[in-house]
This record gives sequence, structure tokens and C-alpha cells, in this order.
Amino acid sequence: MQESPVPKPDPQKRSGCPISYSLDIFGDRWSLLVLRDLVLFGKQRFGEFLSADEGIASNILSDRLKRLEVGGVITRETDPDDRRQVIYAVTDKGRRLTPVLLELAAWGATHDTDTNAPSRFAENFYADREAFYENHRELIAELAADDQ
Repeated sequence: MQESPVPKPDPQKRSGCPISYSLDIFGDRWSLLVLRDLVLFGKQRFGEFLSADEGIASNILSDRLKRLEVGGVITRETDPDDRRQVIYAVTDKGRRLTPVLLELAAWGATHDTDTNAPSRFAENFYADREAFYENHRELIAELAADDQ
């Protein structure tokens, strides 16, 4: 697969604050949900992101994918099996956000009385964060299967 060139980052930084830097790259609802789908659920294609329950508009999705690419959090490559398709992948820089995403998910699962997270997700996450960081997809799938 040939990797497309990464657009240059926006030279305008608001400040030297690391939280501000982070928020400039992924600090809105849609970017975090795209990252969730990539990191936690292994989605890779535009249509997969578009079909998420939250109902993101295609123009917003395009913008967030570009922003995440510019920030070095994801890559965009042409699908070798179908040159009309693009495959998105999380970079090492993006993968380092896994603990952040899992913390947000566990917090939400704990405090949202109407969550669709597997019933024991937060409990198991808080019991062994490191295992979740390393094996998040398998552990989430196991918990979801237990609920059915």
C-alpha cells in the first residue's frame, strides 16, 4: 500500500500548553468518536465511520479524518484490493490515545444509566487497566458476548 503524503500541520498554535495542543488535534466530539471506532473497534473505511450510531455527516467526517491525519494520529492509504477505496489506520502516536479512550468509555459506562456498554466493562476495566490497554478489543468482545 502506498501511503499518501501527510498534509503540513497548521502553524498556528494557541499556546505551548500540552492540553491545548491535544485539543487542537482531537478535542471535539467527532474526532474522539472516529478515534474510538479506529482504536477500539478496528474500523478502517469511510463508510464504516459513517454508519456509526451517532450519525456523523459525511462532510464533518471528511474534515475530522483530515485533521487527525494532519495531526499524525492516523494515516490514509489506498486500498490495494480496490484502488477506489481508502483505508485509515491509527499511527503509534494515535495508539497512545488508547488509555484516554478507555478511561472516557469507563467513566461514561459508570455514570450513564442508559449505556450500551457491556455490563461489566467499567468494573473489569478499573480492576486491570493495563490488561485493557493491551487487549482492549478482545476484552470488550468477551464482555459483550457475556451480556448476550
